[in-house]
Amino acid sequence: MQVITCIIISVATEDDKVFKALADPARRYLLDSLRERNGQTLGELCRQLDMARQSATQHLGVLEAANLISTTWRGREKLHYLNPVPIHEIQERWIGKFERPRLRALAILKRRAEEQDMAGNPTYVYVTYIHATAEKVWHALTDADLTAEYWGHSNVSDWHAGSQWQHRRTDGSGIADATGTVVAATPPRRLVMTFEAPGEALAAEPAKVTFDIEPYHEIVRVTVTHENLPDDDAFHAVSAGWPAVLANLKSLMETGHALPQAPWQMHEELRAQQMAHTQPQ
Repeated sequence: MQVITCIIISVATEDDKVFKALADPARRYLLDSLRERNGQTLGELCRQLDMARQSATQHLGVLEAANLISTTWRGREKLHYLNPVPIHEIQERWIGKFERPRLRALAILKRRAEEQDMAGNPTYVYVTYIHATAEKVWHALTDADLTAEYWGHSNVSDWHAGSQWQHRRTDGSGIADATGTVVAATPPRRLVMTFEAPGEALAAEPAKVTFDIEPYHEIVRVTVTHENLPDDDAFHAVSAGWPAVLANLKSLMETGHALPQAPWQMHEELRAQQMAHTQPQ
């Protein structure tokens, strides 16, 4: 009799990490807390759970490993942000394709109802890792020619705190689709600037973009934090825009070439809406 031995190798997938992270009620509560108020410190989260800092840190580590949260430093404070993308991907795989139209309509209604109860303007955080030095990434963020190559716009400024900056089109028109003021510049680790649409009334608290560049051996972690967005439409737009820009930057840094197609063209309708705001009449 022939005996066939089967060896099954278990490999932890990204979905496995997400399901494991969501299995614990304390971790689900942490995510709920961040959904209600993003950008909390460890101390703020501990007080809500009545949990020791060490235990909360372990739970947050599991959530970060599953990419369900991202973190950024603000001075000495480490802020935690909810990243809903892995949960959305699970929903798309396991639920969405079965009754997509009806469930999506219900999800939209639920989200709008929840957003009406949330105080404050939304904040978007995106994290990526690049095989490059912090100095090269800083140069790519502040050099007009390089930004034109991977961003499709030239970012023009002297990059000193208090100076103006412009996000100019590369078609020779000189039109700026975004402008602002450099709030802080600490090369090659941190750049903070306001982010405004020209011609619109200035808000009491303008939107602000922060680039944090953290070197680690031969790679860097780049965190983009876009704060004080005016509404859900703006949040939706930057949620499509920042991953596209950072993917193109990563490609340029690691291969010497931007992606063969501009990634934001996959969201052409959003880009057209944004550029229409500054189109001469």
